[in-house]
Amino acid sequence: MSLIPTGVQLTVLIGPTVPVPAPPHVVQALDEVEVRHADQGRSGFQMRFRVGRSGPADIFDYPLLSLPLLKPFARVILIVTFRAMPRVLVDGIITNRQLSPSEQPGGSTLTITGEDVSVAMDQEEKSVEHPAQDETIIVTKILASYAQYGIIPDPRPPVVVDPPLPIERTPVQQGTDLQYLQQLAERHGYVFYVRPGPLPGMNSAYWGPPERIGAPQRAISVNLGPESNATGLQFQLDALAPAFESGPVQDRLTGQTVPVRTFASTRPPLAAMPIWATEMGNVRTRAFRASGLNAVQAFGRAQSRTDASTDRTLTATGELDALRYQDLLQPRGIVGLRGAGFQHDGLWYVASVTHRIRIGEYKQSFTLSREGVGALTPVVPA
Repeated sequence: MSLIPTGVQLTVLIGPTVPVPAPPHVVQALDEVEVRHADQGRSGFQMRFRVGRSGPADIFDYPLLSLPLLKPFARVILIVTFRAMPRVLVDGIITNRQLSPSEQPGGSTLTITGEDVSVAMDQEEKSVEHPAQDETIIVTKILASYAQYGIIPDPRPPVVVDPPLPIERTPVQQGTDLQYLQQLAERHGYVFYVRPGPLPGMNSAYWGPPERIGAPQRAISVNLGPESNATGLQFQLDALAPAFESGPVQDRLTGQTVPVRTFASTRPPLAAMPIWATEMGNVRTRAFRASGLNAVQAFGRAQSRTDASTDRTLTATGELDALRYQDLLQPRGIVGLRGAGFQHDGLWYVASVTHRIRIGEYKQSFTLSREGVGALTPVVPA
């Protein structure tokens, strides 16, 4: 599917087991594609096809419905090419199919919906023990069992690592692999997601803190005349989002009661004036309740909850014209914003991106977040 004359090309790979290039008549029937990526939960995609019954061969049913390529649990890989540079947009599995017949000629549609390959991790509830293994080892072991989906484990060790001694405790998984991975991530203020690529059929499974360090992507520009590439920008400040943690914990090693208290976020800063610092006297304090931890673990858990509470203090939403932006806005990374004024310019964390592709049109809706207002850098490079 080529978005001529814009120079953007969409490639569709699809198949029951191994994705292959979609047949020409399937690509020609494709009307619209939507893909959503976020740093929390599974990514998803939706493909809408124009369908019809116009000849003797179609007397029994719509032709696309009989294709095994479009049946549930088939694998779909979408690749977008900008300036001869291919990028894997999504690698997922079909989970839903919807037919909408119409009496108007050409009005019938077939909508295929799916989720990224992590949906395969959510199919079986288990009760599994992981003796003498810390969270990083457990995550790596679980992800290694999904190698058939091209998943490469990418776990980041927590600040506090406490390998469980079998004579003291044994980590037990109750639920699906995906639920357990997300539970372990939440415990440390981490995120878990599967990122498609860099090559078709490959996926990187990231388990770690939000990626707030690295080279920023091509800047989002507003109110800059011909250099503007975004519209509909809106900012929202939630002053009640940050929360400190406070409470006593009985150290399981010594039996002593230890006070636990947090006072700041330890995330790499993106804002010059974080709300948790400028409004410290008004920041909420939540009771920290936990058991079976030593003092170091308790402080680590409390700090991770405080860090996570500050992530979305300030959010920005808007829409990019991908043809002017000339790139994919990657979620779960850093991007520069310019033209919105000192309080809202600067570096942001990309929390989610939704891609909408039609013939001659490519839009990217985004949600950005950070802990407060004010740019850290005097200039945001284009």
